[in-house]
Amino acid sequence: MSNYKRAEKDKLTHVRNIGIMAHIDAGKTTTTERILFYSGRVHKLGEVHEGAATMDFMEQERERGITIMSAATTVYWGDCKINIIDTPGHVDFTVEVERSLRVLDGAVAVFDAVAGVQPQSETVWRQATRYGVPRIAFINKMDRVGADYFMAVASMREKLGANAIPVQCPIGAEGEFKGMVDLVSMKAYLFLDETLGANYDTTEVPADLLEQCKKMRQELLEELATVDDNDEAFMTKVLENPASLTEDEIHAVIRKGVVANKINPVVCGTAFKNKGVQPLLDAVVRWMPSPLDRGMIKGISIKTGEPVELTPSDNTPLAALAFKILSDPYVGRLTFVRVYSGTLAKGESIMNTTKDKRERISRLLEMHANQRNEKDAFFTGDIAACIGLKYTSTGDTLCAEDNELLLEKMEFPEPVISMAIEPKSKGDREKLATALSSLSEEDPTFRVTTNEETGQTIISGMGELHLEILKDRMFREFAVEANVGKPEVSYKETITKAGKSETKYVKQSGGRGQYAHVCIEIEPNEKGKGNEVVSKVVGGVIPKEYINPTIKGIEEGLATGVLAGYNLVDVKVAITYGSYHEVDSSEMAFKICGSMAIKDAARKCQPILLEPIMKVVVTTPDQFMGDVIGDINRRRGRIMNQTTNKGSVEVESEVPLSEMFGYSTQLRSISSGRATYVMEPSHFERVPTKIQEEITKR
Repeated sequence: MSNYKRAEKDKLTHVRNIGIMAHIDAGKTTTTERILFYSGRVHKLGEVHEGAATMDFMEQERERGITIMSAATTVYWGDCKINIIDTPGHVDFTVEVERSLRVLDGAVAVFDAVAGVQPQSETVWRQATRYGVPRIAFINKMDRVGADYFMAVASMREKLGANAIPVQCPIGAEGEFKGMVDLVSMKAYLFLDETLGANYDTTEVPADLLEQCKKMRQELLEELATVDDNDEAFMTKVLENPASLTEDEIHAVIRKGVVANKINPVVCGTAFKNKGVQPLLDAVVRWMPSPLDRGMIKGISIKTGEPVELTPSDNTPLAALAFKILSDPYVGRLTFVRVYSGTLAKGESIMNTTKDKRERISRLLEMHANQRNEKDAFFTGDIAACIGLKYTSTGDTLCAEDNELLLEKMEFPEPVISMAIEPKSKGDREKLATALSSLSEEDPTFRVTTNEETGQTIISGMGELHLEILKDRMFREFAVEANVGKPEVSYKETITKAGKSETKYVKQSGGRGQYAHVCIEIEPNEKGKGNEVVSKVVGGVIPKEYINPTIKGIEEGLATGVLAGYNLVDVKVAITYGSYHEVDSSEMAFKICGSMAIKDAARKCQPILLEPIMKVVVTTPDQFMGDVIGDINRRRGRIMNQTTNKGSVEVESEVPLSEMFGYSTQLRSISSGRATYVMEPSHFERVPTKIQEEITKR
């Protein structure tokens, strides 16, 4: 048990761990910059479009005006400590959002007041739902032409199935947007441009909005009355005497609804024009859960395999989750962890229960984007950066040595695109190996493999932009000189019928020979279930010590398929029979034999190629809709849905990734640069026979 004590001002009930999440360009980073400014964390406003945002600290982020890495910071607002993670909006970096949401207690979803819910907003909303993260919504960009608060709220209900409840009413819109009415206090906030929004006047509700605000307040109270069926006193007041309700009573019920994930309160503003950020911070403090509100920490005991629960408290044994690895040019390898219970102190030895390795923490840092403060200890609910952890990777559980449990792991999607990379000289070979090792540690969706036939190094990722950024980082951060091939689709292979194989591996070359004999049965597994390899050998026809090498050989064989060398997936393999030689058999012989057997069996089972299918959502002015749909059809795409909204059309389709190279240029051309699109991996599907023949001939 640590001797360190938490600062009085950082009481656990006063801690908020929140993420800022949204579609690309909805204004997440600008909103975070304003939070830093108004909370006194920074003294100058950083702008994304000027490449000066505090939270976008990578060179590539500043050049492109997008967020790539989720960045962490801590601010104080009132008596609350708020740990904030600003997440990327681009779908290629969806894993950054995924791992951030896994460790957060709440999220602010930012929506564009003109566009409402956009495709990537749906993706991040789904991710938050999967982890049960409570959310409040901030309708941003109320100053833009075409801003419509009520349309944005309606799109949340319709597209996300969210229980979106307006808690503010905007005063004006577009160029006339001045502030908002708080429906709880029935007070108007009017922001003063000359103070960069730092000061605002609290006044009475404007006369022309009074009736509308009264109606909206009544709707808000009626919705809140359904949050807790046991709160009869609140329900009675809403029905009989709503004027008798105090602000504290209303805020208490909103908080209860948010924590229970029953409601999503909606506030509004324009972060770029400095309006509405302070009320948003007030909402975070009032309604977002503390680590205590999120309840007991669930895990699995390593010794018994039984579910266990831990109380979130500084006095319980340590349990923390590593959610991000970062290579820092100044301090080396940083491991970001969320402390769920207990205290994390520097100099301590802890257990990585996922890897069953003992780790030692040499230093602890509190991060503010890429700046750092040394700390002696972190407490329950904190987000810490650790130095000195050698074995820990993303998703690993860290515990006190006497508290052996595993927290829920993170699932990461499979890469869909790959390219070959070769060092230009011998000297670059070592640099490239270091860069690839470091980047794949940081990013679980970045994979590095070697093509057995050509010996080439293949890097794989979630999209063209993902690989482009990783390639750029290799050249800049690691000074690697390398030749890079064109991006290619990561196909997969599978089988369509069951089959058997009997394989013997016999080699005599003077002295001791090699002998192994393996019989296997294979069949297609359920779609998406992955590969299963089991031994059904009885009677010791293959000795126990040779079973594992055989399984390893089969698994290695599955890694390179028989049609075009892509991974074989969704295959069930059973080792059924075999034989061995007292002298000539060895682990290596059975491993080679297992690999040969799976290749032989797969060839007999009508193997097919699978290709990644992308969900593509195009937003276009309606006059270009015909051209957009025609182009998608030419790319073997299927139109799944169309939605019309104020002169623009959203076309949702499924298109093979192989047909999407160069799409952004083509889309700009057919829409005079006015259409936009987002794309994310959807699923794998069988490649048409004619195209399969072309791929296998290459």
